Amino acid sequence: MTSTISNTADPAIVELENARDTKAHHDPHAPDADEQKAESTPYRQDVFGNEEHAEVKYKTLEWWQCGLLMVAETISLGILSIPKAIAGLGVAPALVILLSMGLVASYTGYVIGQFKWRYPHVVSMADAGEVLMGRFGREVLFSGQMLFLIFLMASHILTFTVAMNTMTDHGTCSLVFGVVGLIVSLIFSLPRTMKNMSWLSLASFISIFCAVVIAMIAIGIQHPGGPVKATTETSLVTGFTSALNIILSYASHNAFFNMIAELKEPRDFPKALTLLQTIDISLYLVAGVVIYYYAGDDVKSPALGSVSPLVSKIAYGVALPTIILAGVINGHIACKSIYTRVFAGTDRMHKRDIMAVGSWIGIAVALWVVAWIIATAIPVFSTLLSLMTALFASWFSFSLPGAFWLFMNKGLWFSSPRKILLTCVNVFCFVIGVVMCGLGVYASGKAIHDDTGRASFSCANNA
Repeated sequence: MTSTISNTADPAIVELENARDTKAHHDPHAPDADEQKAESTPYRQDVFGNEEHAEVKYKTLEWWQCGLLMVAETISLGILSIPKAIAGLGVAPALVILLSMGLVASYTGYVIGQFKWRYPHVVSMADAGEVLMGRFGREVLFSGQMLFLIFLMASHILTFTVAMNTMTDHGTCSLVFGVVGLIVSLIFSLPRTMKNMSWLSLASFISIFCAVVIAMIAIGIQHPGGPVKATTETSLVTGFTSALNIILSYASHNAFFNMIAELKEPRDFPKALTLLQTIDISLYLVAGVVIYYYAGDDVKSPALGSVSPLVSKIAYGVALPTIILAGVINGHIACKSIYTRVFAGTDRMHKRDIMAVGSWIGIAVALWVVAWIIATAIPVFSTLLSLMTALFASWFSFSLPGAFWLFMNKGLWFSSPRKILLTCVNVFCFVIGVVMCGLGVYASGKAIHDDTGRASFSCANNA
């Protein structure tokens, strides 16, 4: 648990506070004048503390490294579910959702950055929950974030199993491939700092970019293309599931606090966010429309099911790094969340002794085993994505950022025309998340109930 430190207890803290107050008058990212009147909390030190003489230093990320981590965590093989979502909605509604939710996700990401600047001790959703609702909020958001991260880890183990089954023509039991995915993911999760993970994220992005290009070229050659439907008739379940799969592609906000916490300069977060949103909106738009145009309404999810077996094997092989590493980043953040909760305020945070390293490895093993169990027990690709979106991403990516802004500006919601507009925008973001959660749970739950091909702990490929 993070400890509260009085401003008078340490001259370094006083100096930091003075510097922060000075920056507020000159920094273009600082809250404006009426925001300065809002109630603020006393300064608290983050869990990493002073790292000047630490063996393991966490706050070492450059903004572009943070951006690459965000790209790797956000963009994975799920991008190849977007063409199917476009087919389920029609081009016009799908493009509206793609572009509008991309802009909304950009704004809510920026609000998370603002919240971090206002409360420097916040390094996770759990810390943010404590600011909002005290101990209760901390426990609720800690549990929610951990569940979401573990489900994301499980999704990547499942996708790894699908890829290996495709590449080897079901060369062995799917359970074996799942265990292999677990072991490989565990090994890559062992670095304790984000900076060491950032180099893996570059390989992840190159991997998924090449896989998407291969899929687009192959589908363009193998399918003649057909009339593009601006709109299409759909049911509530199909339509909302399609919309959720598009929205999920932007839903990585749950990890933003953790990444900002390891930046050398947290004020550089907007640069990293711009890098992420420029890449993901562009790639989703191009890949989704091109693949749907050529593959038509029968496009599969993921779209690699719409190409020849040989090309599918090649594309899955090229995509393996991102299948593994995107899950690894989520696994790393899950491990870090527990590790910092256990060792915050102790010298174990920055040690490389047996206790520190052994604890990190033990936490990683436990979390990846749990993820493997979930992946094996619920082996459904698109419906699993929809369920995760409804239960978790709706709150972390939309409702909670809206609540963060309203909390930071409590008492100032109607103080100026600009504030009134921003209040409406953030209430809208909050409502988006609530609606997504309610309807999404219903739609994805019904889809899972109606899926007759599910099997738990089976050697067959059921994704």
